[in-house]
Amino acid sequence: MSQTRTPLLKVSGLVQEYVTRGAGGQKAGVVHAVSDVSFELHEGETLGIVGETGSGKSTLARAIIQVERPRSGSVQFQGRELTTMSRRELVSVHRDMQMVYQDPFGSLNPRWRIEDVVAEPLRGHTDMTRAERVARVAELLDLVGLDPARYRDRRPMELSGGQAQRVAIARAIALNPKLIICDEAISSLDVLIQAQVLNLFEKLRDELGVAYLFIAHDLATVKQVSDRVAVMHLGQLAEFSPADELYAHPRHPYTRALLDSVPVLDVVTGAVRRPRPLQGEPPSPLHPPSGCRFRTRCPIAQDVCATVEPALRDTGDGQFASCHFPLGVDAARLAPATAA
Repeated sequence: MSQTRTPLLKVSGLVQEYVTRGAGGQKAGVVHAVSDVSFELHEGETLGIVGETGSGKSTLARAIIQVERPRSGSVQFQGRELTTMSRRELVSVHRDMQMVYQDPFGSLNPRWRIEDVVAEPLRGHTDMTRAERVARVAELLDLVGLDPARYRDRRPMELSGGQAQRVAIARAIALNPKLIICDEAISSLDVLIQAQVLNLFEKLRDELGVAYLFIAHDLATVKQVSDRVAVMHLGQLAEFSPADELYAHPRHPYTRALLDSVPVLDVVTGAVRRPRPLQGEPPSPLHPPSGCRFRTRCPIAQDVCATVEPALRDTGDGQFASCHFPLGVDAARLAPATAA
């Protein structure tokens, strides 16, 4: 999954686990939230991360930005290793790595005016004068489509969900970061506002050259904004592929199942292809299946799937899949890939 140019973000062998406690505080088990995940993200690129609820997408984001320290593995940002940095050292890193959360109201101080919310990173990371901050806040609000004169003195609860998310984005880009992690950043918005915010993300990428790690469960949304897509299942990467190739020729049965679960409208006939839901219950991350973690719901699983964990392999056309029998590929001719 590596490319020749130097990556902005390099994640290698990332593992995040949580110990659960039972009665009396005794160890009851281990939740395998993220298991040996590796990928690279380059400047100006958007990498979409999709998967069912509980697949580990948000946990992966928190481990990357070091909100929660990973159990093991490496996270390198602009060539610097983040997992060994102190909290004080990470403050300087977060200048170039920002996050936009699912619930904008939960991430905005309800008592502050919008001007103060957007100016918060400027106060913490720059030596701007008050006049310079006021001018920068006006510039940022205008950039995200909000009239500064109209909105800077309001408070978050006086805004709609879409307006509040625009304020959160304005705060995220205040320091001209190199990377923005969007954790389900549009899932709480209605369809019309979603489209507006997605267009805003694209505009900012074109104008500022920012890279995105775009986490969502909506496959159509991810396709619209992503250069490449990573499909997560039960804490692991099931597939990693250029967006167009993944949607046209999915290699992993789980990816195929996700695509089949989305209704599709035939623009010529007007007919709607009904979604085909994935059969079976998702396994528990407390007790993931042996071998391939998808095998208990996979329509093409064979005996080897229960005993051997599949490696993430190059299946051609820049696509990688962790499957013993990747769709549309002669599996016998494939060699294990070097994940990077």
